[in-house]
Amino acid sequence: MTAPILSVHGVGKRFGAFVALNDVSLAFPAGQLTAIIGPNGAGKSTFFNVLSGAFPPSSGRIEFEGRDVTGSPQHEFARIGIAKSFQITNVFRSLSAFENVRVSAQMRRSRFGLLAPRSRLEGLADAADALLRRVGLGAVAHQRAADLAHGQQRALEIAMALAAEPRLLLMDEPTAGMSPEETTVMMDLITRIAQERTVVLVEHKMKLVMGICQRLVVLHHGELLAEGTPDEIRGHADVKRVYLGQS
Repeated sequence: MTAPILSVHGVGKRFGAFVALNDVSLAFPAGQLTAIIGPNGAGKSTFFNVLSGAFPPSSGRIEFEGRDVTGSPQHEFARIGIAKSFQITNVFRSLSAFENVRVSAQMRRSRFGLLAPRSRLEGLADAADALLRRVGLGAVAHQRAADLAHGQQRALEIAMALAAEPRLLLMDEPTAGMSPEETTVMMDLITRIAQERTVVLVEHKMKLVMGICQRLVVLHHGELLAEGTPDEIRGHADVKRVYLGQS
């Protein structure tokens, strides 16, 4: 296994008396595509929010490239090389696809140049065009985000995340609400992205990720149930019992 890009040590998360995560320890190898799966209520979304800095853990430690980032604000996660896309699409609906990505690229280059004249944004425009083509949106670059199909909006959000030039991309249920055709396109896009950077995605569709992920992590009731290759998870007795409903 390659060196981890992200690791969690004894991470727990409580909401009052409710324990959403309990003593989870994991290492995510750099350069791999990993899926976090589990039945409804397994703690996947809470774990994603902890990994991405949206929720500080109640206990334990998070390290990114060996650096302790426990409790760091979300903008710090983005600054050091962690980008994320959410289950609920988060784009500027009144802007075009191109403008969405250009603004994201501009935020990466300068936190204080949002009002720079267009004449100074040629490099950003080229970057935005390239990212839109990369996610399959080149033909709709100048359409309003609100007018794009659901799958296209999800692809746009990924382009915006990639504009931050992350070394780690976290994705929360990237195929949620998609048609079978849109799902196929999205999984192909994720596979291509994972050839260039580390990707960790949260999914509840086990069969969907079995064919593309190098590693799977299974949560159950907020605890780590199993981790391993797709073949190892397929043959894991506890996974069959709690996830697939087999005895």
